[in-house]
Amino acid sequence: MDLFGDPAVWLPLTFAGLMGLSILIYVVLDGFDLGVGLLFPFADEAEKDRMIASIGPFWDANETWLVMAVGLLLVAFPVAHGMILTALYLPVAVMLVGLILRGVAFEFRAKAPPAHKSAWNWTFFTGSLMASLAQGWMLGVYIMGLDASWITAGFALVCAVFLTVGYSFIGAAWVVLKTDGELQAKAVHWARGGIYGVLLGIGAISIASPFASPRIFDKWFSFPEALFLAPLPIMSALVLGALWFALQRLPARDDSFAWVPFVAGVILFSLAFAGLAYSFYPYVVPDQITIYEAAAAPEALFIIFVGVCIVLPVIILYSALAYTVFRGKATELRYD
Repeated sequence: MDLFGDPAVWLPLTFAGLMGLSILIYVVLDGFDLGVGLLFPFADEAEKDRMIASIGPFWDANETWLVMAVGLLLVAFPVAHGMILTALYLPVAVMLVGLILRGVAFEFRAKAPPAHKSAWNWTFFTGSLMASLAQGWMLGVYIMGLDASWITAGFALVCAVFLTVGYSFIGAAWVVLKTDGELQAKAVHWARGGIYGVLLGIGAISIASPFASPRIFDKWFSFPEALFLAPLPIMSALVLGALWFALQRLPARDDSFAWVPFVAGVILFSLAFAGLAYSFYPYVVPDQITIYEAAAAPEALFIIFVGVCIVLPVIILYSALAYTVFRGKATELRYD
């Protein structure tokens, strides 16, 4: 256990990194299929089927990363798990109900009589909306240190709305990547509208986070830390500029650069996540308990680490296989 140094230091740090990576991958991957569900009201019946076909091979596996993140929180940081889940019990319940509705609607809309299909489409949208809003609310409450106040509730509501718009943007970007023709043109239009929500959401979180805690304010605005962190906002501005430029020229006749909106969305989400991770390290519960204080015993963490070294590559491999096998444009939805 001393192979990498003090296990009481490197094991909690490793598990915090793995948990953060799992959350980021979940937000990106399940974010785009939640976004596709959020866009359902703007598509006609044939377009809905093709949008479902674009996420069909992936959506179930994408949620594996949420299970991974929550599982790591439970086994590696049990004290923090109790504090966070207690404070976020209601939005977690709303999110789970939303995910259940999505899963049921996804399967039943394919088997329902034509007269009932519209109801299942609305159920799919409702489940996507519930899950997205709940996740945004949880993010806002977490940033504010799990504080129960009207200010926290107001900020959580802002985060809920903007994360939902962000998911709709990356969902539209996915449809741009996976479709062509009239649906792709519609998706470009949706993405052009969603980019404003992404910009406002990142701006709101970036402004609020330093003011949520004097410690975070000092980490961002002290010298020379501010110089080292300058690349984050600069890179975000450059990516947003490239994204805006690409969206004005899509869809292209030869389908070139259809990948740009999705890749730009992934980069923006990653940069925002990196900023949050820097802001809150080393705390797992903001300004209350660090990853080292909340961590399980090093002996237990090492056993779990061995298991993670086996399970994580398997998850990555089968996910990579799915995205490789089903690469290219989504075709007509078929169930036979």
